[in-house]
Amino acid sequence: MRKGFEKFLITLLRLSMGWIFLWSFLDKLWGLGYNTAKGEAWIDGVSPTEGFLANATQGSPFFETFQSMVGLPWVDWLFMSALAGVGIALIFGVLTRLAGVAGALLSLLIFLAIIPSETNPVITYHIVFVFVFLLLSTTPCGEWFGLGKKWADTRLVKKAPFLK
Repeated sequence: MRKGFEKFLITLLRLSMGWIFLWSFLDKLWGLGYNTAKGEAWIDGVSPTEGFLANATQGSPFFETFQSMVGLPWVDWLFMSALAGVGIALIFGVLTRLAGVAGALLSLLIFLAIIPSETNPVITYHIVFVFVFLLLSTTPCGEWFGLGKKWADTRLVKKAPFLK
């Protein structure tokens, strides 16, 4: 019974984290009026990373590094691809190991960009996200209410099991 409940909770974590990242991608792409205002979307020609990198990184010990990335198209493409890829992978339950590691890395980079945080000097939700993503990457969570079992049976994944 307990194992089933743990699987249920981890599945909810997987789907929740997937939706957080996919929603962020959709909002930044289309300007749905949540974090990204209408007319300020990527599709409108506005960089999805420029505002954050130019403003939120003030005070970070890595300020100069992040400032050097402002306005670079490859940074926008990499960021948006990571949001979409992590979100889609987790929602469908495929590539969950890779999505977990990528999500942890992106969350860690965002944390490094904003330290010291205005809300907590030690741990922010970005660090909690790192731990959640690492947990997801170490479990077969894609097999629980996802396409992970079918994905794992493909010839590609059998040859390269890190793609589970």
